[in-house]
Amino acid sequence: MRRREVIAGIAGAAAWPLAARAQQPGRIFRIGMLETISAELNEANLAAFREGLQDLGYVAGRNLVLEYRSAEGDARRFPVLISELIGLNVDVIVTRGTPASLATKNATRTIPVVMAGVTEPLLIVESLARPGGNITGFSGVQSELDAKRIELVTELVPGSSGVAALLNLSNPGSGPQLKELQSAAQAKGLPLRTLDVRSAEDIERAFESLRGSSNALVVQLEAVTQANRHLIAALAAKHRIPAIYSGREFVEPGGLMFYGPSVPDNYRRAATYVDKILKGAKPGDLPVEQPTKFELVINLKTAAALGLAIPPTLLARADEVLE
Repeated sequence: MRRREVIAGIAGAAAWPLAARAQQPGRIFRIGMLETISAELNEANLAAFREGLQDLGYVAGRNLVLEYRSAEGDARRFPVLISELIGLNVDVIVTRGTPASLATKNATRTIPVVMAGVTEPLLIVESLARPGGNITGFSGVQSELDAKRIELVTELVPGSSGVAALLNLSNPGSGPQLKELQSAAQAKGLPLRTLDVRSAEDIERAFESLRGSSNALVVQLEAVTQANRHLIAALAAKHRIPAIYSGREFVEPGGLMFYGPSVPDNYRRAATYVDKILKGAKPGDLPVEQPTKFELVINLKTAAALGLAIPPTLLARADEVLE
């Protein structure tokens, strides 16, 4: 069950040239979505986004068309996909992740863009308070969360001899996250091993290389890891490595533990920004906001399979327990 939610306000915005178009009766709005994974794998977030839009009066098939494009875990595809969306004359583009948002920034300076979640927003916008230009949205990560994840996973493995971090260093957002993980591991007196994964083959090799070197794992959320989440959860189980994940979607197929922002909540909030823009707000005047809802989810079945006893104090802090 869920126990915690932190609520933050959303700032208003000034007029934007789309206002006249947004007020035309009978108009059908076309929203492009540039995503890292397929619509099927992204269904929970898509559902939250659709519900948010529907609450604001936008209904698919009546006054709304969603154009979904997925890179299927391969960031090299983003420039072609964003060109497709631009060619469809979309009114707004919704992105997720630093590579997708950077590709969109490089492709258009006129179409409004809402980031549903991005690791390093300052790689894309001028400032969080006043982004400027045509891009705004929501940060998907806060740097202090990486230290918290190391704290949580080592709480599960008392006397841990080391921690490994599974991430894709070709993602521009991974560098700052790695620095936070290194600082957090150092503060606990633990060695941190970096596993740079850019394909499914890299992931399998990374787990093979872990034998005996680390007994706890932190998995970062990005296109390659998202697209291979079932594989990662299966390999963690096979090699009996307790892992904490940066995305909830890893826990449902068998991952041990998730701690971080609620991505569906970010998508629901992204719908409010899309609505503001369609009604005339300038994206550059809408602040890039931080996550407001965080979750700790523990998979007890996986813990039992790994022979781990979850400390009662940790269970008491969990927002949801999967049994």
